[in-house]
Amino acid sequence: METSWQPVLENELVLIRPLERSDYEELYQVASDPLIWEQHPVYSRHKREEYDIFFEESLESGQSLVMIDKETNKIFGSTRYYDYDPDNSSVKIGGTFLDRAHWGGTYNFSNKLLLLDYAFMFVDKVIFEIAEENIRSQKGTSRFGVEEAEHFMKDINGKKYPYIAYELTPEKWEQAKRMRA
Repeated sequence: METSWQPVLENELVLIRPLERSDYEELYQVASDPLIWEQHPVYSRHKREEYDIFFEESLESGQSLVMIDKETNKIFGSTRYYDYDPDNSSVKIGGTFLDRAHWGGTYNFSNKLLLLDYAFMFVDKVIFEIAEENIRSQKGTSRFGVEEAEHFMKDINGKKYPYIAYELTPEKWEQAKRMRA
């Protein structure tokens, strides 16, 4: 089966589709909330000049996705698959941000359900890289059965920041899903 890291995925709550240039303004309305970025190393990403860099990088990656609330038909966030490694049967999911109305709970789990179930059709390990200071994302991701793998310094726009890599296997993901049921 051919692997596409920019799929269209859908369930009853969420539609995830490839990022398009025409999504710029609607996605910026989400990203312009400073509280979304307060625990991220690039905490000024809510400013248009920082967002512009992020948006262009996202488009150029060819792997970025937007998340749409099917009830309102509005974009409420973005994410991406990256660093697919067929030799190690792994892919990373990151660059994720959601508007505050969709933090935690049902929507976060619905997003992860789509993204992880899809990824595990092709790989045996999904990796999340989260800034050490981003406690909110660490707590949210911990609910999915991840295990801490390593601490490292990540380069973002020429600056190094302390990060933690978390790994998830299909078995741990299935356990996490059963616990949610």
